[in-house]
Amino acid sequence: MKEYSGKTVDEAIASAAEELGIQPKELVFEVKEEKKGLFKKTATICVYEKEDAATYGEDYLKKALGALGIEVSISSITEDDIIKMTIDSERNPVLIGKGGRTLQALNELVKLAVSNKFRHRYRILLDVNGYKEDKYDRITHIARRAAKEVQRSRVDAQLDPMTPDERRVVHNALSGWEHIKTESSGEGKERAVTIKFID
Repeated sequence: MKEYSGKTVDEAIASAAEELGIQPKELVFEVKEEKKGLFKKTATICVYEKEDAATYGEDYLKKALGALGIEVSISSITEDDIIKMTIDSERNPVLIGKGGRTLQALNELVKLAVSNKFRHRYRILLDVNGYKEDKYDRITHIARRAAKEVQRSRVDAQLDPMTPDERRVVHNALSGWEHIKTESSGEGKERAVTIKFID
Protein backbone atom coordinates (compact mmCIF):
# COMPACT_ATOMS: atom_id res chain seq x y z
CA MET A 1 0.00 0.00 0.00
CA LYS A 2 1.30 3.44 -0.94
CA GLU A 3 0.06 6.88 -0.02
CA TYR A 4 -0.25 9.76 -2.46
CA SER A 5 -1.18 13.36 -1.69
CA GLY A 6 -2.38 16.38 -3.62
CA LYS A 7 -4.50 19.47 -3.22
CA THR A 8 -7.55 17.41 -4.18
CA VAL A 9 -8.44 13.72 -4.38
CA ASP A 10 -8.36 13.96 -8.19
CA GLU A 11 -4.85 15.41 -8.04
CA ALA A 12 -3.68 12.61 -5.74
CA ILE A 13 -5.24 10.03 -8.09
CA ALA A 14 -3.52 11.59 -11.11
CA SER A 15 -0.18 11.57 -9.27
CA ALA A 16 -0.55 7.89 -8.31
CA ALA A 17 -1.62 6.85 -11.80
CA GLU A 18 1.33 8.65 -13.38
CA GLU A 19 3.88 7.08 -11.02
CA LEU A 20 2.43 3.57 -11.40
CA GLY A 21 2.03 3.92 -15.16
CA ILE A 22 -1.67 2.99 -15.25
CA GLN A 23 -4.98 4.68 -16.05
CA PRO A 24 -6.67 6.49 -13.11
CA LYS A 25 -9.75 4.24 -13.48
CA GLU A 26 -7.54 1.17 -12.86
CA LEU A 27 -6.44 2.38 -9.42
CA VAL A 28 -7.74 0.59 -6.34
CA PHE A 29 -7.69 3.15 -3.53
CA GLU A 30 -9.45 4.68 -0.57
CA VAL A 31 -9.41 8.28 0.63
CA LYS A 32 -7.41 8.45 3.85
CA GLU A 33 -7.73 12.15 4.54
CA GLU A 34 -9.26 15.22 2.96
CA LYS A 35 -8.72 18.64 4.52
CA LYS A 36 -10.42 21.76 3.29
CA GLY A 37 -9.03 24.76 5.14
CA LEU A 38 -9.51 28.43 4.42
CA PHE A 39 -6.10 28.81 2.77
CA LYS A 40 -4.96 25.24 2.18
CA LYS A 41 -6.53 22.09 0.79
CA THR A 42 -4.94 18.63 0.95
CA ALA A 43 -6.06 15.11 0.16
CA THR A 44 -4.32 11.79 0.79
CA ILE A 45 -5.26 8.46 -0.76
CA CYS A 46 -4.06 4.92 -0.02
CA VAL A 47 -3.43 2.96 -3.20
CA TYR A 48 -3.64 -0.84 -3.01
CA GLU A 49 -1.75 -3.21 -5.29
CA LYS A 50 -2.37 -6.88 -6.12
CA GLU A 51 0.19 -7.91 -3.50
CA ASP A 52 -1.94 -6.21 -0.80
CA ALA A 53 -4.99 -8.14 -1.99
CA ALA A 54 -2.98 -11.40 -2.02
CA THR A 55 -1.75 -10.84 1.54
CA TYR A 56 -5.27 -10.06 2.75
CA GLY A 57 -6.61 -13.19 0.98
CA GLU A 58 -3.92 -15.36 2.59
CA ASP A 59 -4.65 -14.01 6.08
CA TYR A 60 -8.41 -14.40 5.59
CA LEU A 61 -8.04 -18.00 4.46
CA LYS A 62 -5.65 -18.91 7.29
CA LYS A 63 -8.10 -17.51 9.87
CA ALA A 64 -11.15 -19.17 8.29
CA LEU A 65 -9.48 -22.58 8.06
CA GLY A 66 -7.81 -22.14 11.45
CA ALA A 67 -11.27 -21.72 12.98
CA LEU A 68 -12.06 -25.20 11.59
CA GLY A 69 -8.90 -26.60 13.15
CA ILE A 70 -7.01 -26.83 9.84
CA GLU A 71 -3.55 -25.26 9.78
CA VAL A 72 -2.27 -24.32 6.33
CA SER A 73 0.69 -22.73 4.63
CA ILE A 74 -0.10 -20.49 1.66
CA SER A 75 2.12 -19.01 -1.04
CA SER A 76 0.88 -16.44 -3.55
CA ILE A 77 2.09 -15.12 -6.87
CA THR A 78 0.49 -12.49 -9.08
CA GLU A 79 0.50 -13.08 -12.82
CA ASP A 80 -1.04 -10.50 -15.13
CA ASP A 81 -4.51 -9.97 -13.65
CA ILE A 82 -4.62 -13.21 -11.61
CA ILE A 83 -3.68 -13.83 -7.99
CA LYS A 84 -2.65 -17.49 -7.69
CA MET A 85 -2.71 -18.90 -4.17
CA THR A 86 -1.34 -22.38 -3.41
CA ILE A 87 -2.42 -24.03 -0.16
CA ASP A 88 -0.71 -26.93 1.56
CA SER A 89 -1.75 -28.72 4.74
CA GLU A 90 -1.91 -32.15 6.34
CA ARG A 91 -5.57 -32.31 5.29
CA ASN A 92 -5.33 -31.52 1.59
CA PRO A 93 -8.00 -34.08 0.52
CA VAL A 94 -10.51 -32.37 2.85
CA LEU A 95 -9.69 -28.95 1.35
CA ILE A 96 -10.11 -30.28 -2.20
CA GLY A 97 -13.37 -32.15 -1.52
CA LYS A 98 -15.22 -34.45 -3.90
CA GLY A 99 -14.51 -33.40 -7.48
CA GLY A 100 -12.81 -30.24 -6.19
CA ARG A 101 -16.10 -28.78 -4.87
CA THR A 102 -14.72 -27.70 -1.48
CA LEU A 103 -11.78 -26.01 -3.18
CA GLN A 104 -14.18 -24.20 -5.54
CA ALA A 105 -16.27 -23.00 -2.58
CA LEU A 106 -13.15 -21.76 -0.77
CA ASN A 107 -12.13 -19.96 -3.96
CA GLU A 108 -15.46 -18.12 -4.12
CA LEU A 109 -15.27 -17.26 -0.41
CA VAL A 110 -11.81 -15.69 -0.69
CA LYS A 111 -12.77 -13.85 -3.88
CA LEU A 112 -15.82 -12.34 -2.15
CA ALA A 113 -13.82 -11.37 0.95
CA VAL A 114 -11.09 -9.66 -1.10
CA SER A 115 -13.63 -7.93 -3.39
CA ASN A 116 -15.57 -6.59 -0.39
CA LYS A 117 -12.42 -5.34 1.32
CA PHE A 118 -10.90 -3.59 -1.70
CA ARG A 119 -14.13 -2.82 -3.62
CA HIS A 120 -12.53 -4.30 -6.70
CA ARG A 121 -13.02 -7.60 -8.51
CA TYR A 122 -9.78 -9.56 -8.49
CA ARG A 123 -9.36 -12.86 -10.30
CA ILE A 124 -8.24 -15.30 -7.63
CA LEU A 125 -7.24 -18.87 -8.29
CA LEU A 126 -6.79 -21.27 -5.38
CA ASP A 127 -4.90 -24.52 -5.72
CA VAL A 128 -4.12 -27.26 -3.20
CA ASN A 129 -0.71 -28.84 -3.64
CA GLY A 130 -0.88 -28.81 -7.47
CA TYR A 131 -4.38 -30.34 -7.71
CA LYS A 132 -5.68 -27.64 -10.07
CA GLU A 133 -2.59 -27.67 -12.29
CA ASP A 134 -2.93 -31.45 -12.74
CA LYS A 135 -6.63 -31.03 -13.52
CA TYR A 136 -5.88 -28.27 -16.07
CA ASP A 137 -3.39 -30.60 -17.80
CA ARG A 138 -6.07 -33.33 -18.02
CA ILE A 139 -8.68 -30.86 -19.31
CA THR A 140 -6.25 -29.54 -21.95
CA HIS A 141 -5.56 -33.09 -23.12
CA ILE A 142 -9.31 -33.91 -23.34
CA ALA A 143 -10.06 -30.64 -25.17
CA ARG A 144 -7.31 -31.15 -27.75
CA ARG A 145 -8.35 -34.74 -28.38
CA ALA A 146 -11.99 -33.64 -28.84
CA ALA A 147 -10.94 -30.79 -31.16
CA LYS A 148 -8.97 -33.19 -33.38
CA GLU A 149 -12.08 -35.36 -33.65
CA VAL A 150 -14.20 -32.29 -34.53
CA GLN A 151 -11.67 -31.31 -37.23
CA ARG A 152 -11.83 -34.85 -38.65
CA SER A 153 -15.61 -35.44 -38.43
CA ARG A 154 -16.84 -31.83 -38.76
CA VAL A 155 -19.35 -32.67 -35.99
CA ASP A 156 -19.51 -30.32 -32.98
CA ALA A 157 -18.66 -31.74 -29.55
CA GLN A 158 -19.85 -30.59 -26.14
CA LEU A 159 -17.57 -31.18 -23.15
CA ASP A 160 -18.79 -31.89 -19.60
CA PRO A 161 -19.88 -28.89 -17.48
CA MET A 162 -16.92 -27.05 -15.94
CA THR A 163 -16.10 -24.19 -13.58
CA PRO A 164 -15.26 -20.77 -15.12
CA ASP A 165 -11.49 -21.22 -14.72
CA GLU A 166 -11.63 -24.69 -16.32
CA ARG A 167 -13.65 -23.37 -19.28
CA ARG A 168 -11.05 -20.65 -19.71
CA VAL A 169 -8.36 -23.35 -19.94
CA VAL A 170 -10.29 -24.98 -22.81
CA HIS A 171 -10.77 -21.68 -24.67
CA ASN A 172 -7.05 -20.87 -24.31
CA ALA A 173 -5.93 -24.39 -25.28
CA LEU A 174 -7.90 -24.29 -28.54
CA SER A 175 -7.37 -20.64 -29.42
CA GLY A 176 -5.88 -20.39 -32.90
CA TRP A 177 -6.74 -23.95 -33.98
CA GLU A 178 -7.72 -24.23 -37.63
CA HIS A 179 -11.47 -24.70 -38.28
CA ILE A 180 -12.16 -24.72 -34.52
CA LYS A 181 -14.24 -22.31 -32.45
CA THR A 182 -15.17 -22.68 -28.76
CA GLU A 183 -18.34 -21.38 -27.11
CA SER A 184 -19.65 -21.57 -23.55
CA SER A 185 -23.37 -22.19 -23.05
CA GLY A 186 -25.74 -23.20 -20.28
CA GLU A 187 -26.44 -21.74 -16.85
CA GLY A 188 -24.68 -22.07 -13.50
CA LYS A 189 -23.17 -25.49 -12.78
CA GLU A 190 -24.41 -26.80 -16.13
CA ARG A 191 -22.38 -24.29 -18.16
CA ALA A 192 -20.17 -26.16 -20.63
CA VAL A 193 -17.90 -25.60 -23.61
CA THR A 194 -18.92 -26.65 -27.12
CA ILE A 195 -16.14 -27.21 -29.66
CA LYS A 196 -17.48 -26.20 -33.07
CA PHE A 197 -16.25 -26.81 -36.61
CA ILE A 198 -16.01 -23.67 -38.78
CA ASP A 199 -15.09 -23.47 -42.49
